[in-house]
Amino acid sequence: MIAALFATVAVSAQDAGKWAVGPRMNIYTNTGDGVVGLGVFGRYSFTDNWRIEPSLTALLHKGCSLDLSVDAQYVFHLSNEWKVYPAVGLTANDIGRWAAGLNIGGGFDFKVAANWDLSAGLKWQPMFDNERPNPVVISIGAAYRF
Repeated sequence: MIAALFATVAVSAQDAGKWAVGPRMNIYTNTGDGVVGLGVFGRYSFTDNWRIEPSLTALLHKGCSLDLSVDAQYVFHLSNEWKVYPAVGLTANDIGRWAAGLNIGGGFDFKVAANWDLSAGLKWQPMFDNERPNPVVISIGAAYRF
């Protein structure tokens, strides 16, 4: 039993890289005025390729508001430093008024240090209401993997 316990602990210690957190800046285009958002995101990798990414962004415009999103991403490992991914998910935000919609897009991660990545992405947010344009979101950020 002691050998099984040590084997379990050793395997658990090798699970590094399953979680990541970091800051992000978004630019929401196609909204009438460009809206800047500052926020945070987290990532959890289920496998080497599949991960989920919830995020919370404060939208800095008249009457400051929020964007809540969660995306599923399939990661392609191009090299030790470069990863690219398509993403699809759900969003809710109040640019103008509250509405829900989809996230459709993708991005890339670039490894800059042992546990740090820089990331950038582009996604379209088709909203389920007809009252406003659908934002196109450009994002840049950093992720600490642990």
